[in-house]
Amino acid sequence: MFELKATLLLAALAGLASGVGMETSAKAQDGPLVIAHRGASGDRPEHTLAAYELAIDQGADYVEPDLVVTKDLQLVARHENELSGTTDVASRPEFEDRRRTKNVEGQQVAGWFSEDFTLAELRTLRARERLGNIRPASATFNGLYQIPTFAEIVQLVRAKEAETGRSIGLYPELKHPTLMLEQQGIDMVDLLVRELRAHGLDGADARVFVQIFEVGPLQRLNSRVDTPLILLISSEGGPYDEPEMRWADIITPSGLAEVAAYADGIGPWLGHVLDPATMQPTSLVADAHAAGLKVHPWTLRKENGFLPAGLQGEGGVSDDGKYEMLWRAAIATGADGFFVDNVKELEALLEQTRP
Repeated sequence: MFELKATLLLAALAGLASGVGMETSAKAQDGPLVIAHRGASGDRPEHTLAAYELAIDQGADYVEPDLVVTKDLQLVARHENELSGTTDVASRPEFEDRRRTKNVEGQQVAGWFSEDFTLAELRTLRARERLGNIRPASATFNGLYQIPTFAEIVQLVRAKEAETGRSIGLYPELKHPTLMLEQQGIDMVDLLVRELRAHGLDGADARVFVQIFEVGPLQRLNSRVDTPLILLISSEGGPYDEPEMRWADIITPSGLAEVAAYADGIGPWLGHVLDPATMQPTSLVADAHAAGLKVHPWTLRKENGFLPAGLQGEGGVSDDGKYEMLWRAAIATGADGFFVDNVKELEALLEQTRP
């Protein structure tokens, strides 16, 4: 199990009253926010305390936990509610009878699902690198870390704030909240509101953004907490809970004006703000700003396996490509922050661009 260092635990006790939203001694914010996508997911298995702590040490302004739910109604951090891609559950004979095939937003998915496990059962699993062919160095840490709860991530962030004197934000995403309500009768919005209130993170000044790829759950959150909210926008299709809506319509000026009624910003696919073929910005950032919305695109990555063909370098999928060209063009769009897998590289690039 990944344990918080003793010094961090002491710091957490000293820093609990300060809250994640403290503004004193914050890292100087010149340029866009650096949002650690699932932690330092280019260096450690994603959604582990080790990945979040490393991202903070590398300079991230926010860390991003994706939240799924357990059978006993605990919010824990995993990329998806299907667990075999990010844990060793498939090798555990004691859980073989939990294997299921479920409809996940229109797709048949076979595997093991968080909502079929108690927190105690999930504690026995160990995290593994989801993209071992692209990140073999990260895969060397397979088997070392447990699945963390949202409460433990808050504790880690507050401990690191006390240790560093920096303000560090949280950027949780609720995964499939409408599906969980439909299939399991579990209200993830209710559970997140409970957590935000318990940790004093339900105010407008909380250093938190809550993000979802759905409209209705964000509207419900907007009526219950003042925490800043972000509508995530995928590359194609539309929100699961609003089958008549299309992302292409939502990112028009009129669509963005409607989003501004219940959210504080958007988290679009990078291709919506920047044409990777021409490296030219679209109008989305300017249009969103005109509607009063922040813009936090996803996701900046450096490996060939993630880059457009024209930006791939020599070597295989795990080798670095010509990512700086893409990242510089993305920064030039004027977006307010970026989700990034490689925090230290983005921090180094931003340092070069600061006056």
